Amino acid sequence: MGSILIKSADIRFEPHPKFAGVEIAKLITSENNSEVSVSILKISPGSSASVHLHEKEVDSIYILKGMGKAYVNGEWVGIREGDYIFVPPGEEHGIENTGSEELILLATHSPPLF
Repeated sequence: MGSILIKSADIRFEPHPKFAGVEIAKLITSENNSEVSVSILKISPGSSASVHLHEKEVDSIYILKGMGKAYVNGEWVGIREGDYIFVPPGEEHGIENTGSEELILLATHSPPLF
């Protein structure tokens, strides 16, 4: 498998299968890479990716735009554009949009989540 280029015009968002008010664009999946999955999430104001965990996957989250709070290490803390969250397998985590604009994040999972 070679490099993958995805043009912004080709990125498509769909409703997240588990979280209301969240849209997901799956950029890299297990169909085209066995090491990692990569996605962009858009979380509407007042919505969240509620507290959850991944049994096998590392979750790596970079906040591209907006503000909110994240559940990490057993507590909610404020987050904003430019912040980064690393979540090892089996750790509870979640993100809530507390701002008035979309909260947009880039998430990678290894091994692939989807």
